[in-house]
This record gives sequence, structure tokens and C-alpha cells, in this order.
Amino acid sequence: MTSPAPVTRAYRRLSVEERRTQLLAAALTLFAHRPPDEISLDDVAGAAGVSRPLVYRYFPGGKQQLYETALRSAADELELCFAEPTAGPPTERLARVLDRYLVFVDEHDAGFSALLRGGSVAETSRTTAIVDEVRRAAAEHVLVHLGVTRPGLRLRMMVRTWIAAVEAASLIWLDEGKQPPSDELRDWLVDHLIALLAATATTDEETASAVKDLLAREVPGGPVGRLARGVGPVVSGAEHLL
Repeated sequence: MTSPAPVTRAYRRLSVEERRTQLLAAALTLFAHRPPDEISLDDVAGAAGVSRPLVYRYFPGGKQQLYETALRSAADELELCFAEPTAGPPTERLARVLDRYLVFVDEHDAGFSALLRGGSVAETSRTTAIVDEVRRAAAEHVLVHLGVTRPGLRLRMMVRTWIAAVEAASLIWLDEGKQPPSDELRDWLVDHLIALLAATATTDEETASAVKDLLAREVPGGPVGRLARGVGPVVSGAEHLL
């Protein structure tokens, strides 16, 4: 009786692009949960199941090149969070954008903190430029939803201030064990934007016009209506100041 022929596993050599994608995916997973200073090429090689020399073959610039490439990939992913159809109440659109953004922050955890806090040995002018590019893209998307194509200084400053506040709140949220729940944080950040718009509108005609247009597109059950109803009792004792 003859023994069955041994089963041979099909082996397919990865193409250059497939191997590069595999290494980048392994690096992204590591950078998502640990600061870049704590990750070595050996860690990346181990996560990908390959040798350290192979990592160097595809990323001859070493860890720095790999980190910058991974950061570029993460930035592209983050920018996708900002894409939202320009239909419906503006603040509800921005709430959906924030939902996707906070999912990204949650999934990238320590890597997100290291990226925005700076101070990493992996930080360079190139990595800083990538982060700034994401911030500019976020600002442009916010302005689109506000219906403004050529913003003046006050409105630009206000939007950039809000984006900085969103970043800071995200980092604090991570420090606080991701509390409050992300939906509460989202609502609070939308309220911040509405409040900043209202405050800026009192001294800037362009912002006042944008707020007027925004209010016309909002609905009673949306974020603006909810905030207006909540603010009423808080400021009810301010009649003597008017």
C-alpha cells in the first residue's frame, strides 16, 4: 500500500508593491498603539514576519523613512474622515465628520498622541508638514460646510482655533481614558464651534453673514436648536447687562 503524496503548500512570492504594502501595514499597526520612539525596525520585521534586512531593502532610509511613509498613509486616511456631502444642516454634517474623526483617534490611540504632542526623535520638517496639511484640509472642509469660499482673517482664525481645540480635546480625552463617551464629546465640540461662530459674528460682518446663512439651514431638533434652548436658562439672569 502506497502512502499518500505529501501535501505541498502553494507559495507565491509577493510583488514589490505587495511586500511594501505588507510592511507598511505592520508599521501602521505598531505606530497606532505605541509612540514611534519605542518602535524599532526589528519590531516591524517581527510584526510582518520577515527579516530586518528585508525591511531595509524596501525602506533604505530605515525607521525614519518608514515612519514618514506610515504617517503619510495615516494622514490620507484621516483626511477621508472629513469628506461629507454638502446637504442637510451644516452642524449635523460636522457632527458626522467628528464621529469619524473620533473613531480614528480611538483606533490610533498612542500613535495619535505621539503625533500631535510632538517631541519625537522621528519628528522632522517633513512630518510636521504632513500634520499641518491635515489641519489645513480640515479647515477647508469646515469652511465649505459654512458656505464660505474666501474667508477673511477673523473667520479663518476662528476655524483654525476650533480645530486646535478639537485636537487638544482629543488628546485630553485619551488621557482621561476616553471619557466622556465619544458621542458626548462630539456634541460638546459642535457646541464649541457654534459658540465661537456666535462670538466672532458680533465683531465680524463676514462671520455674521455666515451665521445667518447657517441658521437658515438648521432645524429645531439639531445642534443649534439644542444649544439655544440650553443657553437660555443659563443667561436668563443677564438682563441687567443688556
